[in-house]
Amino acid sequence: MNARVQTEARFGVSSMVGPLRKVAMRRPGRATLEADPARWNYAGPLESGRLLRQYDAFTERVAASGADIEWIGDSADDGLADAMFPFDPSFMTPGGAVLLRPGKELRQPEVASHAALYRRLGVPVIGAIEPPGTAEGGDLMWVDAGTLAAGRGFRTNQAGIDQLQAIVAPLGIEVRAFDLPMWRGSAACLHLLSLVSPLDRDLALLYPRLFPVALHELLRERGIRCLEAGDEEFTASAGLNLNVLATAPRRCIALDGFPDTARLMRNAGCDVTRFDGDALCIPCEGGPTCLTLPLVRDHPLRSTETRP
Repeated sequence: MNARVQTEARFGVSSMVGPLRKVAMRRPGRATLEADPARWNYAGPLESGRLLRQYDAFTERVAASGADIEWIGDSADDGLADAMFPFDPSFMTPGGAVLLRPGKELRQPEVASHAALYRRLGVPVIGAIEPPGTAEGGDLMWVDAGTLAAGRGFRTNQAGIDQLQAIVAPLGIEVRAFDLPMWRGSAACLHLLSLVSPLDRDLALLYPRLFPVALHELLRERGIRCLEAGDEEFTASAGLNLNVLATAPRRCIALDGFPDTARLMRNAGCDVTRFDGDALCIPCEGGPTCLTLPLVRDHPLRSTETRP
């Protein structure tokens, strides 16, 4: 299949690292900029001007990667402060989208805007998580095209994982659950993808102190080399130094200000593009992966398979 045909695909994702062709985003509006920090678990009042400038700079980097951007809704004052992080309310598969049910109750109304997006784009919805199930995209990671790792914790429960398995089983996909640590408690945002970011089919960045042992063993069994980030930058960033968006194998977008993490990735052969997120990401507990919802990714080759 040539690149033009792949680019024109309406939907389809079975990887965290395949070349990103189409992505959904939502620019922060009044609901975010005027959000009550205590209610939304933000680290104090947000600096609106700097936040928007940093968001626009991030958007430029996503577009420069070659991905087409589809915008979710608009920036109306709908009260959905976290809606600028569209990775969590739904999840794309090779067969269509799954509407999730966020464990953070304030985010559950966001699902309707994702359903509207899929109707507009003509993307089939193959299932939805129903009560008492909860599931968020940040807890879901493609290990390979037939295996989804699911983090079981405060945001994604066993009922949600069981429902997701039933939805994707006809596609030949197995969902494997791994327990997450309590860390800072139920108010804080600790997803599976707070602890790991795949960088290539055979490479991942992770934080070993909190990472599930059984998932680490699975990654090693699948031939995935694990880069281990250090304590200092993980603590300083509240884990967002680990939140890296792969736009292609060994090509990624990451937060600036964490040079050791960037060096670790570059030493492994990654091309790392950085952006400032101290006003956009750090206060709101969401990084570049959270700011995007992949709609189309090409099937990934290992970077070494594309080299002469």
